[in-house]
Amino acid sequence: MCGQPSSYQLLNSIKPRMLVTRSVLSSIKLAKAKPELEFLYTQYNKVESTIDPVHLVRNYEDPVDREIAGFCTAALAFGRLASVMTSIKALLKVMGKSPATFVRRFDRTRHGNLIRPLSHRWTRGEDLIDLLCILRRMQETAGSIEKFFLQGYDDKAGDVGTALDSFCTRALDGVGRDKATGVKYFFPTPAHGSACKRLNLYLRWMVRCDQIDFGIWKQVEPAKLVIPLDIHVFRVGQCLRLTRYRSPGWVMVREITETLRQLDPNDPVKYDFSLCHLGMQKLCCFNQPKVKSLCPLRGLCQPDTRKIGRSR
Repeated sequence: MCGQPSSYQLLNSIKPRMLVTRSVLSSIKLAKAKPELEFLYTQYNKVESTIDPVHLVRNYEDPVDREIAGFCTAALAFGRLASVMTSIKALLKVMGKSPATFVRRFDRTRHGNLIRPLSHRWTRGEDLIDLLCILRRMQETAGSIEKFFLQGYDDKAGDVGTALDSFCTRALDGVGRDKATGVKYFFPTPAHGSACKRLNLYLRWMVRCDQIDFGIWKQVEPAKLVIPLDIHVFRVGQCLRLTRYRSPGWVMVREITETLRQLDPNDPVKYDFSLCHLGMQKLCCFNQPKVKSLCPLRGLCQPDTRKIGRSR
């Protein structure tokens, strides 16, 4: 394959090395970092600030449509941004003006030929058909994705980890083993160590409310969310010492979230969009201290000049 590796490939090429030899930022240093992170947040908390898949969901005004379109959009949010946007637009075009209505009426036999030609990286049209069938079952049995999620949600739990385990297990109920590399990819679980990036991204869109996130779901607290960990948040997290861990996974997700929770206990993933796009716009100078001045967080950055992760 020609060209640079995708963000997903980079994140998954990192060797499983659990701990670095340094600690996360102290509470005092975090308090000093808050004004700069707040400024970065205000710069990105605008619809026109940058291109992002979430803005495709904004094209639908009805929250019911945004809930369905949002899940499908987050499910395909892996790989190069241009490819991601193209694949999502193709799927949403087939789903029409009301994705919720399309899913409610979806029939594998009658509508399968509309979806089957679509693909995104290793995701095939058949995988998307299976996904739409699962979303339809959620609508039929619970009334919505939110209500299906709430069946496994405990507001006394520290975060959404156990709720995600329940959500994914129940979503895949009855899915055969032959789907192991297909639709199951959309439903990873924290119990198996997954960072669950796309599911946490979807939850951020649905639960938080600002200029970027929709705040459609009302019964899940923003305080329970965890950071959607992609390669960009991974790198910024290393540079800012938000985590001791060097391998992406649920333990790293939780530690980054716990560190950010010290800045805002009620909204720990507030900075996710800005930190992610800091990396996407190549402003984070991970492992490049000589050009560190390009980063707007350069006063906070404490990069480890040792290589973090090599291709297998």
